[in-house]
Amino acid sequence: MNKDSKIYVAGHRGLVGSAIMRKLEAEGYQKLVSRMHAELDLTDQKVVDAFFAKERPEYVFLAAAKVGGILANSTYPAEFIRDNLLIQTNVIDSAYRHGAKKLEFLGSSCIYPKHAPQPMMEEHLLTGPLEPTNEWYAIAKIAGIKTCQAYRDQYGFDAISLMPTNLYGPGDNFDLQNSHVLPALIRKFHEAKENDDSEVTVWGTGSPKREFLHVDDLADAAVFLMNEYSDREFVNVGVGEDLSIRELAEAIKEVVGFEGGLVFDTSKPDGTPRKLLDVSRLRSLGWEAKIHLEDGLRTTYSWYLENATKSGEAPIRS
Repeated sequence: MNKDSKIYVAGHRGLVGSAIMRKLEAEGYQKLVSRMHAELDLTDQKVVDAFFAKERPEYVFLAAAKVGGILANSTYPAEFIRDNLLIQTNVIDSAYRHGAKKLEFLGSSCIYPKHAPQPMMEEHLLTGPLEPTNEWYAIAKIAGIKTCQAYRDQYGFDAISLMPTNLYGPGDNFDLQNSHVLPALIRKFHEAKENDDSEVTVWGTGSPKREFLHVDDLADAAVFLMNEYSDREFVNVGVGEDLSIRELAEAIKEVVGFEGGLVFDTSKPDGTPRKLLDVSRLRSLGWEAKIHLEDGLRTTYSWYLENATKSGEAPIRS
């Protein structure tokens, strides 16, 4: 990308999209294109095609998606598979047909098989059954990766795919009904502290292990790979280290300053036992994560205090 290249970030208000926008602006890219959902419904093929016909972006970051945690995936399975299939198919096809030079698609590490070998290498995708609590989202995202590969194979379209691990950071979704574990725990501990509660309940046993990547690190990797990588095989993006949900809860408890106890509700599902990415391919390309978890938790909690609690409600990503 050149500094005057026309770049479209789909999903620019979400956790990932907003971080990519911040990174591009900081790097001096001048022609950034974005649209609010009210202005451009990415599930509508006709309006997406009209947008690309008019704007003709040269580079596309496809960060728009319907996302959520275990509860949201279990409650809205039809929406998770339908909306994500529509969004990614419409954007990839229109980008190709209207002359985009390159497109970058964002997947997610939760689409690997439930019992994939650890750490998970790129070739482990589609080698076993999916985690049932998010299979609808996973199937859609797998289809997105395969769509990028198919358009590269048949049309020569330079579409690449990234597989980020669990993300967190400024702009996250802190709604307890449809957020991921890390922001949900930040809000739970904060509210427990404010209410002087004696304990906080955490879903599951606390034993599953997860890897967490700060979204600003992901944005840095996304821009790096857009500039430096061109291949049909997707690339894992993570830190290469994980910790248990219990350890995460203890770390967040300390950052928030909650002094009560922890209770684990073992009647609730744990999800995948472990999700750790093998990031050797990414490291061989010359990129590594820079933000340590403790530092990232502190800046994320500070963002939550400054933004999410102003109205007494958590912000919902569009």
